[in-house]
This record gives sequence, structure tokens and C-alpha cells, in this order.
Amino acid sequence: MINLTIDGKSIEVAEGTTVLEAAKQLGIKIPTLCHDDRLKPFGACRLCIVEIAGMPKPVTSCTTPATAGMSVQTQSARLYRLRKTTVELLLSDHPNDCMTCIGTGECVLQELAYQYGIRENRFAGAMREHKRVDHNPFITRDQNKCVMCGLCVRVCDEVQGIGAIGYAERGFEAKVIPPFGHDLDCVFCGQCISVCPTGALSGSIWSGKPRMEGVKFTDTTCTYCGCGCNITLRSHGDQVIRVESKSDNHNRGWLCVKGRFGFDFINSTDRLTTPLIRREKGGHFEKATWDEALDHIAKKFNEIKEKNGPDALAGLSSARCTNEENYLFQKLFRAGIGTNNVDHCARY
Repeated sequence: MINLTIDGKSIEVAEGTTVLEAAKQLGIKIPTLCHDDRLKPFGACRLCIVEIAGMPKPVTSCTTPATAGMSVQTQSARLYRLRKTTVELLLSDHPNDCMTCIGTGECVLQELAYQYGIRENRFAGAMREHKRVDHNPFITRDQNKCVMCGLCVRVCDEVQGIGAIGYAERGFEAKVIPPFGHDLDCVFCGQCISVCPTGALSGSIWSGKPRMEGVKFTDTTCTYCGCGCNITLRSHGDQVIRVESKSDNHNRGWLCVKGRFGFDFINSTDRLTTPLIRREKGGHFEKATWDEALDHIAKKFNEIKEKNGPDALAGLSSARCTNEENYLFQKLFRAGIGTNNVDHCARY
């Protein structure tokens, strides 16, 4: 463990901790644009610069390891001016269409512009104009809004191990694109969307849907497999319009293509909304209440058990249930019915 001082506050941290991490432990907020705690430090945006006693110029706190006796200053007139200039430079090559941008309200760059009171930009000049359109059903890219933070490239490489996108060209012409400029062709997990700090990346099926007004957030569990990833449903009225995941859970905010984009079945008009019972052999299914359906199941189970014994019954569970639901399911068959004939669809 080592001791250092940040903004006059002493803290003890483990060796190898960065200055940014140490500041977070003290509750000191340092602005960042390219940093994500789940990814390796990158130091691209230069917004997290701090002043360290004995060093001639500011350094990036996300890539600078804390050392014993270090004295750090995170706020000063000089740092404020440098950070504001960095934001202004980013905005000088960024579309000013926040009114219609899908990222409004969640855009880190927009929030930084608000914090530094940037209404007009003193850096006028040429702006990049990308007209590229990707042909895929999942991810929409607005290259003009990319700030080259590298989060999408890094999450694709470090977390997914796919490397579907990377940097191309240099200087003013630099951009993030798939190899050889081809259309994006990957597993479409959407991790790149989840870390993008602007509206450069978004889900195609989110387009035109409400952004924040009237949107309800519901934390739940993904039902696609036994991993049980935590997800947050965004709904408007009786329609689910977006699925995302918070980073402070066991799946760390990462989702697969089904978990992030495969929610259209929720709003499908073909979904059953009430139980159906075939009351006579060869008859048609009829709508019933849940009480009627459960009573019918219990009656049939008891008839089969009395006539042929408990082993005449068997239960097949689903990977799309939670662990708790599957536990109760097998408990029902073993303790309630008296049979060990329990299987699971994920075994095959």
C-alpha cells in the first residue's frame, strides 16, 4: 500500500492504482471521455489531466500510476482552461444537432460542453463529412459524431476478442471503420454502442423511439440463457423500446446480440396473453383464467399419479428461466410429485 495526497486529502491505495482510480475512491470527479473502468487505460482524450508536484506539465490521470508521497491537484485555473480547450477542439469537428441526436441526454460530450459553458466555438474551420451508411439491421453509425475516443475499438478487441473495427487514415482523415472499409460484419453484440460516449453509435431499432420523455426504466433478468445477465428495459407506454445493462453487476454491462437486440418478441401481437385449455380430447383450445389453468393441471397430474404412479410424470425445464425458478420447478417434481424425472433443455 502507498500513501498520496489528492487535492489536500490523504489516501492509502494499493500499488499499481492509477491517479484517476485513487481520486474516485476519494469521491473526486475528474472529467473523462475515453476512459472506462472495465477497459485498459488509454489516455486519448486528455481530459483527465492533473497537475503533480515536481512534474513540469500536466499528465493524464488514467495512465499515471500513483506513487508514494505524490501530491496531486485535480482542479486549477490552468487545468480548467486546458480541458475547456480540448472540448472546444472536439466540438469544432462535431455536428451541432443535439436537438435531434439520439444520444441527447446521455452524451458525455454534450455534458462537458454544458459544464464548461461552451455556447459558441472559437475554432472555426473545415469539418469532416462522412456519408457512409452501413447495411446491417442492428447498428447505426454516424461517423461525423465520432470523437476518436477508441472505446468501441478497445471493447471489441479486449472484451469480445473480435477486432471487427479499427483505426484507418491519419490526422484529419482518421476514422474508425471495419477492415478495408467493408460493411460492418461481426457478432453484433452491441458492446461498442454501450461504451460510445456520443451519438456516433446507436441501435437501428431505437431510431425514432422516445429518448427520455415518458420512458420508464425497469431492472430485470435476461431470459435467453442460463447466464442470467442483468438488463434494464426502457419502455414507453406498453412497448419495450430498448434494452441495456448496467456495469455494476455480474455481467459488467456486457450483453450478447440476443440480449441487447432480440426483444421484439415482447411486443409481438402473436404472444399468448391468457392460458389456453383443451377441455375435450380433439377439441379446440379455449381461453381460461390462470386459476382455471392451474386447477386443470393439478387435476390431471393427480389423476396420472394415482393411476400410474409418480414416475409416470416428468418435467422439462428451460434455460430461459432464472436459477430460482428452475430450483422451484425441480423441487415441485421431486418433493411435491415424488419423481426424479426432471430434465433441462440446455443439456442437449
